[in-house]
Amino acid sequence: MRFGSTLKIAFRALRRNKLRSALTALGIIIGVAAVIAMVGIGNGAKAQVESQIASLGENIILIFSGSTTASGIRTGWGGAGTLKVEDAEAIRRELPGVTAVSEEVSSTSQIAAGNQNWFTRVLGESAEYFDIRQWALSNGAPFTPQDVRSANKVCVIGATTASQIFGSDDPIGQTLRVKNVPFTVTGVLTSKGLSAQGSDQDDVLIMPFTSAMKRITGGTTLRSINVQVANASDLDPTQQQIISLLRQRHGIRVDREDDFTVRTQKEIADTATATTDVMTGLLGAIAGVSLVVGGIGIMNIMLVSVTERTREIGTRMAVGAHGRDILTQFLIEAVSLSAVGGLLGIILGVGVSKALSIWKEWPSLISPTSIVVALLVSAAVGIFFGFYLREPLLGSIQSMPCATSE
Repeated sequence: MRFGSTLKIAFRALRRNKLRSALTALGIIIGVAAVIAMVGIGNGAKAQVESQIASLGENIILIFSGSTTASGIRTGWGGAGTLKVEDAEAIRRELPGVTAVSEEVSSTSQIAAGNQNWFTRVLGESAEYFDIRQWALSNGAPFTPQDVRSANKVCVIGATTASQIFGSDDPIGQTLRVKNVPFTVTGVLTSKGLSAQGSDQDDVLIMPFTSAMKRITGGTTLRSINVQVANASDLDPTQQQIISLLRQRHGIRVDREDDFTVRTQKEIADTATATTDVMTGLLGAIAGVSLVVGGIGIMNIMLVSVTERTREIGTRMAVGAHGRDILTQFLIEAVSLSAVGGLLGIILGVGVSKALSIWKEWPSLISPTSIVVALLVSAAVGIFFGFYLREPLLGSIQSMPCATSE
């Protein structure tokens, strides 16, 4: 019997049992939709974290001062004050792969202007900081290297700080007080939103690090140093060069641990996305179980169908059909159910993913790879369980008086 005729007979059998065919395909539809929706949500969460990490800038190396312990309390990175301005100058001067360096002093303080006040994060940075972070200004201009050298009382503020202190007024040229020290606002930063840790990056005031050390903190050490290299391939070599340079400058012996911590942007991104990778894999695995259950449903229904359609099989063999024709027919039915279920599942999965991203405001990123994999798996499920019917079908065929040999 020709393959075309077998194909028509298989489709006719599926149309004759519309409800059973729909319920059989439903398991595959739900399984494929669940895989695509869950992986899409997981990928969306990962992409959101990666975009937040990217807000640090490109090809960044972060150097943190060491930790200190007082009365059993560890201060964490930056607490020991082991980094000096001279360390940053040495990195800038001696490492050829470095394109920009920003010394960083960090504190929190109450700031005020007129009758408004706000508690915010105060950063002391070099003039290169805005280029390193790729942080443009929405209004005004950044402070200059001359402002840094002269420790001038100027500052740039984030969008959140500007709205809390000045409301709808233009902050440029206005004066605000940081610990009763007047600073002139020269610029307002564009909004960057939340960081990877969930803090508001726009709730900040940035001034020359020399001004922060001289007028705000009174310290002589740095909390951290921001370093930028030209290419991503330079991150690891430059990281090792920085470690060697700082160990030499700090007089750290071979058997001693570093009194600083050096992290590349890639390391930070890998750490931040590790959780989302696990979550995506777990969601995909759980959804994949429903796909397997859908395949078992196809096998179960087809086994029942073999028993119910014994007379049909006998009639077809009586008019000249061979055993392989019967096997091909049932295989086509199984593959057709899984393929149609896969296509409908893809449509449903994309729709559910988009609906959740709108309704719950969850980030969602549909991966073409997940769609292709889900479709291939659904087809493979149909083929596998279709071939699994071979033994019961052969047994049914051989038990018939009209069975013909191949």
